[in-house]
Amino acid sequence: MIHRHLSRREWLLSTAAGLAGAGLVRAAEAPAARVAVAKCKTYDSADLLPTMQKMFDQLGGLGNLVKGKTVAMKINLTGAPTYRLGYLPLEDTHYTHPHVIAATAHLLSKAGARRIRVLESPWATADPVEEYVLQANWEPRDIINAAPNVEFENTNYLGRAKKYSRMKVPFGGYMFPAFDLNHSYEDCDVFVSIAKMKEHATAGVTLSMKNCFGLTPCTIYGTGAGIDEPTDVPKGGRGLIHSGFRQPSKSAPPEKDPHSPREDTWRVPRTVVDLIAARPIHLAIVEGIKTMTGGEGPWVDVDLKPAAPGVIVAGLNPVNTDAVGMSVMGFDPMADRGTPPFERCDSTLKLAEEAGIGTRNLSRIEVVGTPITEARFDFAGIRERRRNTPPRPYGTRG
Repeated sequence: MIHRHLSRREWLLSTAAGLAGAGLVRAAEAPAARVAVAKCKTYDSADLLPTMQKMFDQLGGLGNLVKGKTVAMKINLTGAPTYRLGYLPLEDTHYTHPHVIAATAHLLSKAGARRIRVLESPWATADPVEEYVLQANWEPRDIINAAPNVEFENTNYLGRAKKYSRMKVPFGGYMFPAFDLNHSYEDCDVFVSIAKMKEHATAGVTLSMKNCFGLTPCTIYGTGAGIDEPTDVPKGGRGLIHSGFRQPSKSAPPEKDPHSPREDTWRVPRTVVDLIAARPIHLAIVEGIKTMTGGEGPWVDVDLKPAAPGVIVAGLNPVNTDAVGMSVMGFDPMADRGTPPFERCDSTLKLAEEAGIGTRNLSRIEVVGTPITEARFDFAGIRERRRNTPPRPYGTRG
């Protein structure tokens, strides 16, 4: 028998794989909840509102979930408003569409929600979210007026509270045992993630779970975060979590193992699972009426294209919902590292399943509404063709 000494990185990755294998014992017991799928071709309210109402009814209605409660909705405004794919509106490519946000707020209020907070942590700014979306040519009043008692909050810093809320990861965490977050993530009874259906350069896909990477305030987890205490305003993006070049502000819990792999494709999926365990998602909505293929935003260095899948996916468990969302995209939710769309990263779905958050096994998930086969838009096929297309020679024009 030949013995080979493993490098530290090889040992860490093999140990992580072993721990993941041990977690598979729980996979068959991970929760399974109903997921609704619907075709929706436009953002026109005459089409969008009844479609979403029917989906929520198929999930059992929202009344028992939100009546008399404060609801927080995490939207996705990734990247500055100056980033655009060609001349297209941001909401047609990589931002959560404002009509979907407004429709959700309206239907939550109709179901009895007492208060609705629209949350996001715009990149490197403490400006009000309302001011931020004006730069994207949105009218924030269209969302605020969608229901009574709707308000925005920028969760990229302390905001309106006097202190951050410490939220612990129940299973102990892959990366972090707890997070210090803006108060709005604790001061709510129901948490909703409204995501755009997209691929992702670091995590393979970005759906309802990856949307929650933005919960972390950059005053603590950003490249310019304070060493001992949080900065007053965010400075820089979340490179700290991506690369692990330093720890969060000392006021917050540090990583469990500062010697774990520093690769973003290892760190980001695990941090996302820790976050959704600390701040559970009660309602997951993945909007893919219009989106883009190739990545999460116009800055991704591949051949990006606008797309119109004309589909919405919603469920009461984020892992189940993202599993169905992946299948609608033409990917196998049971895929592991090395297999599309996780060619170079770990699967957030697998890690979440192993943490006991929800199953990714479609055979255990009841899908209602439009069958997956009828709703499918072939992101996977487009991805394969893109990967197999040789780059144009230097000097080519047109």
